[in-house]
Amino acid sequence: MEILKFILMGFAVLIGLILIIPIFTKKNFSVQRLVVVEKPISEVFDFVKLLKNQDYFSVWATKDPDMKKSFQGEDGTVGAISSWDSQLKDVGMGEQEIMKITDGERIDYELRFFKPFKATNFADFTFEAVSETETNVKWAFSGKMQYPMNLFLLIRDMEGMLGKDLQEGLNKLKAVVEK
Repeated sequence: MEILKFILMGFAVLIGLILIIPIFTKKNFSVQRLVVVEKPISEVFDFVKLLKNQDYFSVWATKDPDMKKSFQGEDGTVGAISSWDSQLKDVGMGEQEIMKITDGERIDYELRFFKPFKATNFADFTFEAVSETETNVKWAFSGKMQYPMNLFLLIRDMEGMLGKDLQEGLNKLKAVVEK
């Protein structure tokens, strides 16, 4: 009976810690990567602003060749939405909407995930001319995890997990645009 009490107490303490630790854990995350594309800023910006062009460089867009995709609105303008639906857990179901465009400088997106989990996150591309023929392209992804899900930020390396995919996508973007 003493052993059972000890096990139950240990279990209660463990559950308590799992519920208490997220109160003091960060809720926000942000990851960004950069690449230099050897093309003028206008050419790079005009290519990236089209949601359909993400099929050429986004790691997530290429993970599932059977993914269902749809588009709403005028591509490359504020309010344009691309949606996806995949049976693969890594891809899931969701949509992204262009929220703001600062011509030649920045594109802001809202990402709404529906499956395998619900979340709203944000992404942006920023562009900076290095020279007349070179452009810095930065791809950033940020979000917030609500209590108690923010506990995962302690055990999941968002920087490593997302950063690798962002960099791979930027490297693909560079190759496609420089052709």
